[in-house]
Amino acid sequence: MAIAYRQQVDDDTEFALWKIEEEAEDLYSQLQLHADEQDYYNKLNKSKRHLHWLGTRVLLRKMLKTDEYIDCKVDEHGKPYLVNLPYHISLSHSFDYAAVMISRSRPVGIDIEQIKEKVERIATKFLSPQELSFISNDEHRVQQLYVCWCAKEAVYKCYGRKEVSFLDNISLEPFTFDWHGAVGAGIDKGSISLDYQVEYTQYEDYMIGYVKG
Repeated sequence: MAIAYRQQVDDDTEFALWKIEEEAEDLYSQLQLHADEQDYYNKLNKSKRHLHWLGTRVLLRKMLKTDEYIDCKVDEHGKPYLVNLPYHISLSHSFDYAAVMISRSRPVGIDIEQIKEKVERIATKFLSPQELSFISNDEHRVQQLYVCWCAKEAVYKCYGRKEVSFLDNISLEPFTFDWHGAVGAGIDKGSISLDYQVEYTQYEDYMIGYVKG
């Protein structure tokens, strides 16, 4: 399967989706893995999780247009980074899709989620009463809730530090749902105060949130 969707965010930032239709062996054959990556891969459950891990790395290779080994590591906060290439990256996956965002100039964050009704049950765990007050009660309510989740997850990944609460430290400004749009967001934690403009788009039955720092 080739890249299913690709979007240029600005001159040096883009993201893409890969629909995972291959078997693990097919994805694995497209990669070169270091010994520690091989060990990590061998420890993954042979389920969708290892397909997601392979899919994001195959997609990263396609976006960077290289067949060479890509040294992709994870820092102490769990944020992926490239050791020897001048790109900021963010990875995500959900069910049949892997997503990768890259930028030459600024940190990035991306999240993809399949849209399901179950988000209603956890909305109060990641949205404040003030945020819940601007969520619509029409046919797009579930989609709007997923915009909120994806936006907060994208901001969390872009910021790249642990111990940030979606409920207490990341806030969203009111917005009206559209199939593609933007929402203002901020991180407020101790002496940290940062503002973001998160873009979102619906692709098939998936919501994607993405942001550049």
